[in-house]
Amino acid sequence: MTDTQELWKTKVAARLHDPAEKALVLLRDPAGHENGTSRALARLLGLYELSSGITGVENEGVLARTLLGTQIPAAMYRHVQRADWWAAAADRPQFPMDEITVDTRQGERTLAVSNWAQVNWAKAPVLIHPLTGEQLDLRESGGLMDTAIEAVKDRSLNHFSELALRVAGDATQAPDWRALLLAFWRFGPDLRVTKADTADNDKMGILWEALPADTRIPDHSIWDHLDLTSAFAGAFAGDDAGEVSLLTLSIGPVQSFIAAARSTSDLWAGSHLLSRLSWEAMRPVCERLGPDAILFPRLRGIPQVDLWLRDTMGLPDDLFAQCDWQNRATDANPLFSAALPNRFVALVPAGQARKIVELVQDSMRTWLSQLGEQVVAELLAAAGYESDPASTPVPFEQLRHQLNGFPEVHWAIIPFSLIKCRDVRKQRDLDITQLSAGMRPFFDASEGDPGFLSTAAWRVLKNDIELVDAEGRRQTFMAPNPGALYPAVYELAERVLAAAKSTRTFEQTRQEGWRCTLTGENEWLTTDREQLGWNSTYRRKQGTLWTILAQKQASWVKEGEHLSALPAIKRVWPTLFRREVERALRDVGDTRQVRRFVVSTHTMAIAHQLDRFVRSERTIPETLAKQVQQHERVALPAALARQLHSSAHPQGDLIARIPGWLEHAAELAQEPEFDHARRGLEAMFGERIETYYGLLMMDGDRMGAILAGDEDAATAITYEQSFHPRVREGFRQRALSHSLLGQYAAQARPVTPNRHMAISAALNDFSQVVARHVVEKEFMGRLIYAGGDDVLAMVPVADLLPAMLRLRYSYSGITPFGTLDRGALQTPGALVCKAGYAWLGGRLMRMMGKNATASCGAVIAHHKAPLSAVMRELRAAEKRAKNDGNRDAFSITVIKRSGGALYLTEKWGEPVNLLMDLRQFLTSEKVSRRAVYHTLAWLEENSLPLDAFDSGLAYSMLAFQLERQADRVLRQQAHELAARAIKLAQVWQGQTRVARLRNFLSVAEFLAREVRAGEEQ
Repeated sequence: MTDTQELWKTKVAARLHDPAEKALVLLRDPAGHENGTSRALARLLGLYELSSGITGVENEGVLARTLLGTQIPAAMYRHVQRADWWAAAADRPQFPMDEITVDTRQGERTLAVSNWAQVNWAKAPVLIHPLTGEQLDLRESGGLMDTAIEAVKDRSLNHFSELALRVAGDATQAPDWRALLLAFWRFGPDLRVTKADTADNDKMGILWEALPADTRIPDHSIWDHLDLTSAFAGAFAGDDAGEVSLLTLSIGPVQSFIAAARSTSDLWAGSHLLSRLSWEAMRPVCERLGPDAILFPRLRGIPQVDLWLRDTMGLPDDLFAQCDWQNRATDANPLFSAALPNRFVALVPAGQARKIVELVQDSMRTWLSQLGEQVVAELLAAAGYESDPASTPVPFEQLRHQLNGFPEVHWAIIPFSLIKCRDVRKQRDLDITQLSAGMRPFFDASEGDPGFLSTAAWRVLKNDIELVDAEGRRQTFMAPNPGALYPAVYELAERVLAAAKSTRTFEQTRQEGWRCTLTGENEWLTTDREQLGWNSTYRRKQGTLWTILAQKQASWVKEGEHLSALPAIKRVWPTLFRREVERALRDVGDTRQVRRFVVSTHTMAIAHQLDRFVRSERTIPETLAKQVQQHERVALPAALARQLHSSAHPQGDLIARIPGWLEHAAELAQEPEFDHARRGLEAMFGERIETYYGLLMMDGDRMGAILAGDEDAATAITYEQSFHPRVREGFRQRALSHSLLGQYAAQARPVTPNRHMAISAALNDFSQVVARHVVEKEFMGRLIYAGGDDVLAMVPVADLLPAMLRLRYSYSGITPFGTLDRGALQTPGALVCKAGYAWLGGRLMRMMGKNATASCGAVIAHHKAPLSAVMRELRAAEKRAKNDGNRDAFSITVIKRSGGALYLTEKWGEPVNLLMDLRQFLTSEKVSRRAVYHTLAWLEENSLPLDAFDSGLAYSMLAFQLERQADRVLRQQAHELAARAIKLAQVWQGQTRVARLRNFLSVAEFLAREVRAGEEQ
């Protein structure tokens, strides 16, 4: 299709083929769901309405006359109809259909959904988690039967009508179909952007985003189905032959790009810049086909995409008024989050697929090249040089050379045309010969069909199955259309992509002279190439671009650093992106300067002491206040800043300057100055100052297997598990007399587009909303970055264990406490998780579910320890959690300032609970600080017989030592903790028990210290 407006019009028609409120009106509305708001909106927008005299797609002329007097060709209807069929087959299991009539002359059968497979969802509102099969029964919050049908329909119609009017601006003009599509895609699921009739939106409120597409299989939302239908319809309409391909594309390298860092700012910049590059890769697809063409990741609600919708696509400013990114002038603004992964999966017109890949690659590399030139110009200007390529050509030449071929782009295109339909009109009777032949080289299948094509589920699905129920009624289990083979197409795409990555070619580059001090790979940028040949004392020489910048722009470069192109871009990116956010806010009248906060390691170390000082309502002594006043305010953890603001402490400004005073003293490298500042603060706090902080890095386990739907990942549910409880029971009864049905129901569901959308939505909401809430509101931490399943955060040592645990359970949506009753939902600001879902801030968000696990590495380090070394230990800790802990585990490294380290790797659950309880016990004023020391004195490798842990001897000795160091009221707790510790040790094997128990207790004792100072200072 060459007319792009027709493409967007087709996509709008596809989005309106089912009403958003379908689940609430199905089996309740006498008019039927298809005669409700979808038809009303189609009339309002001038789209087609099928007339009673037109049957199916045989009519090659006009389907109907619209209100605007235009005529809709049959081809558009065919695209929408085929898209709906394929989307339903890709996402939903099949069901036996009752055979009502048979036209023997035409061989046509009239089929209807069986009564046992019909669900009045308003009466039995249940959501199924697509990765666990767990049921969330919404009747716990009152049910939905008292939701008035007409009120629901009116609210839905008003919502979309108002969106259309706000986008159109002038109702007399023909619709801008692209703008309509983008507005319906982005804000259709968000009732906040249009006026609500009641505070609860007629009890739709939090459920509007989660309303299921099919009440029989409530494991995916109506928005997922409309997205997928629109994606297929756009791909069909955008291809002259109506063919569609699946495109998978990834960029890299990832880890090495992020890992090159010497500060928390570097870490943020690397992850955020990579996320931005990912968006620049996806942007051409979105501009050409719409953001719903990208199945993974889900782009709805991503702030960078919102900015594109507003500034490039022209959606009205006021639609985004309630978005956080338009209302925050700090780096807590969601635009600062690294929200996007380095890969995507999209449905594209088959004839345009190669062109789209070229656009993606050009878009990304052009953007990075322009950014690089801007960075070099900024560096030169700051150092006092002429900042244009004509005057100072060398660094620009170096930049172009070093960015050549970066980032790497790998892709695979698999056309659905490998699947042939013998019955083209009904899109059935599939010939998979070409698909099977294309898959075979990538699978271990010398004979027979490979991959998904060899599964029992496909063997059941591929042919019509004739059934007769107990009452003698004939039923048909209909054969699928090509959409049902999405799992096989995706499998092939992943194998081809993996092959492309393994066979990539490398271009050898020539680098001369001194290399980048951060990466050691490329030569550092210079204004004079002769400087690259200086002798080994070059760092001490003056006059290089970097030595000048170290004096003039310390936030970009530290003394002794000389950077190549990519590290330089990462270093300047925070400044440039902050300006970009300021411009975005100025466009809506916000002229505030965006403040970017980098919380220092020392500030984090003393955060709890500052918090206790604020809560105690004490004041800073006058002599100390005069010294503190001379220093600048520094960034504080968000929770501490809120506490300082809410308390209205009379010395709030001074308190915010304390960490800066101490850091300044430390940077002077003069012990007397630092000791003076330290002693002053210790007198003010009434205790030694804390010198340790915590870093944690969490990563989802087996994410590749989860995306692929591998059964080994424990996130592949069966067909039966995805059914509504009413349907599940009916299916079981019929399977008793039809073994094929039983075999089908027991099969693990393969990967589907809905699965990818569900995973992406869960990862988006976890990283963008939940992780920040946990780290910066529930605890006194600082989120450095959160993208998908990756989280990096800095926290005070006191918050480390509970923050790790809370993040882990929130990732799965299974926090052990909290319910989704009305009371819990209405608790302001509370995060409540249940059955794989999270409720927060008026939203019901699906998380990854109980079967999706995450592993976490953590480091406790001195605030003066080099961050690069701490980060190496942190990555090693995360690796131990994945490997030594066999995933779903945590690993803690304690790096002592006085030398030595402690390492602890355990599974989540009882080990971390026991560690937290031991820490609490040991911090009590009624327990001697010597409790663990005395225990370790006898707990030596050769001091216990081999059966000590099983015979009760080890328990008796441990309980005795803990009890004798505790007050009488805590002695029972001492015995309980000893019993739990020995029970845990019994799981450990052989001679390692003693060493592991010693290590476990040592870590607990270190965590229990009020402050880690003294000899550790």
